[in-house]
Amino acid sequence: MADFKLADRLATLPPYLFAGIDKVKAEVAARGVDIISLGIGDPDMPTPDFIIEAMKKAVERPANHQYPSYVGMLEFRQEVANWYGRRFGVSLDPKTEVIGLIGSKEGIAHFPLAFVNPGDLVLVCTPNYPVYHIATGFVGGEVQFIPLVEENDYLPDLDAIPAATWDRAKMIFVNYPNNPTAATAPRAFYEKLIGICRQHNVIIAHDTAYTEVYYDENDKPMSILEVEGAKDVTIEFHSLSKTYNMTGWRVGMAVGNASLVAGLGKVKENVDSGIFQAVQEASIVALRDGDDFCRELRAIYRKRRDVVVAALQKVGIACRVPAAAFYIWAKVPAGYGSSAEFVTAVLEKTGVVLTPGNGFGAPGEGYFRISLTVDTDRLEEAVSRIANL
Repeated sequence: MADFKLADRLATLPPYLFAGIDKVKAEVAARGVDIISLGIGDPDMPTPDFIIEAMKKAVERPANHQYPSYVGMLEFRQEVANWYGRRFGVSLDPKTEVIGLIGSKEGIAHFPLAFVNPGDLVLVCTPNYPVYHIATGFVGGEVQFIPLVEENDYLPDLDAIPAATWDRAKMIFVNYPNNPTAATAPRAFYEKLIGICRQHNVIIAHDTAYTEVYYDENDKPMSILEVEGAKDVTIEFHSLSKTYNMTGWRVGMAVGNASLVAGLGKVKENVDSGIFQAVQEASIVALRDGDDFCRELRAIYRKRRDVVVAALQKVGIACRVPAAAFYIWAKVPAGYGSSAEFVTAVLEKTGVVLTPGNGFGAPGEGYFRISLTVDTDRLEEAVSRIANL
């Protein structure tokens, strides 16, 4: 059988973050160990019934079995605009400022194809979701990582980026509420970022998939588009995955600057055929009628968060108390040489799967991430095992 050489863009990729973890997990499970997986951020609870019922009805309509619109049904885009108006007070034109995505990951991965040329500089705030820099590398862009550190509340130090770098930059990726740190960004940060990017003509690509997983009704995460001038330079990526437990449905949206949305649309019309229309119809129902469900979901995650934070503090493991997202970002205990060493030891000796912080970027070294995507009993059991390591 012929052995074909991978393209250089694939051959240079680092191992996928969870691939090594999965290998060790399989070896531990083969020994009969009860695995508790707190690694991947995939909600454990089902999609709510009212969305599933809408999907059943939509699937039965023959018109939905044909090719959908590559940018999304106008009715879906209108409901996205309606939701943004209710939730954030942001006005969007559904025809020009909203596009449907086959999950926000797809849109983020395709976006650099529309605007980044070989050699263009893209700033990526790190620790980060790996798709930002991988998609940039695929199109030949140059990545400069901007560190997010605890001392600065995991916000990039915008003043530390030289003017010459801003002049060179084509785009900056930011993500709040943040994965993996669960940090949130205040209005003042967005105002400053927008001002700099308008001055230097830099695109802001804002990944905001976790805005609806928050823990204080008086401190809801913002959309960057709430800030004056944001639409001049910003495209924002959002998703129904975490908001409505719809990770497997693959549906999301990008909104904001009309030329940025149109550029992404031009890529999509050439590489995909859009979201299954039945999924779009069910998503309209989710966006329109899902507020009560979201409140119930937040209450569950709040209880899980409080259980894990209290258990970690009891055993002396320092962690941030997140205001949003379903992750706990914690410090590796003393006595371990690296995040990977700690996470591997925990998995091999206790069967608990964690994610090493450095897997998201160099500033994540010395930290690990817990995903709150199992029930409270299993979370308590997991922390108990870690404490007895």
